[in-house]
Amino acid sequence: MLLQGKKLLITGVLTPQSIAYGIAERALEQGAEVILTGFGRARSLTERSAKRLKAGTEVLELDVTNPAHFSALTESLRQRWGRVDGALHGVAYAPEDALGGNFLNTPWESVQTAFRVSTFSLRELAVAVMPLMTQGGSIVTLDFDNQNVAWPIYDWMGVCKAALEATVRYLARDLGPKGIRVNALAAGPLATIAAKGIPGFKSLEQGWGTQAPLGWSAKDSHDMVSRTACAMLSDWMPSTTGEIVHVDGGYHAIGAPPVDPSQDDPAPAPDAAKKAE
Repeated sequence: MLLQGKKLLITGVLTPQSIAYGIAERALEQGAEVILTGFGRARSLTERSAKRLKAGTEVLELDVTNPAHFSALTESLRQRWGRVDGALHGVAYAPEDALGGNFLNTPWESVQTAFRVSTFSLRELAVAVMPLMTQGGSIVTLDFDNQNVAWPIYDWMGVCKAALEATVRYLARDLGPKGIRVNALAAGPLATIAAKGIPGFKSLEQGWGTQAPLGWSAKDSHDMVSRTACAMLSDWMPSTTGEIVHVDGGYHAIGAPPVDPSQDDPAPAPDAAKKAE
């Protein structure tokens, strides 16, 4: 099996619709041991999902806005496993006023929150698991590619995701000598609880399958993302780091949706144009 014997830390699991849940489920099928994280009132949802995944799956406390939680996470993992082979960073959040076309009016406090949770937390997670990746390892973060374009409605979360991609590259630079790979998985739109909080998500979702050469379904494409994430967490991509791996049906490579040239009015012949004059 692809992940036989691997010890993986998975963040970002809330409900079975979470992208991170599907990745954890597939990783268990491929022979991995998994520990999840959760915090606050939402931790009960994570614990419920953990029971569905596999009896005995642990959930450790991790509020990514609390630096003390990261050092505690390192010690908890050291006591339980002694090492970590891979980590999934599946945490992202932006306040409501940082999304939905409010870019010019978003206050710094909301931008700061979005950046702390969605971007800086990757660096903190990497630092937390680094001492336990003594034999090397793989860190994968969930992304929505924003390095070259501005998306409608995504606003400051788009800025945070662009910064996340830069963070991946710098972590790849610094952790590579330790044998630790750091990559981003850029998935197309998927039906999750988090997606419901993005204004206009439904419109984006509906147009995606039209432009993606391989097609796309927000409801049915979860497994493609999960399988790719497991490959990235495995030993089968040993020289890939600092990359954005797209799982979006090819949408990112296409400039515009398909067009039907037959719908265009043909240009008038030169003679016809002269007669019209």
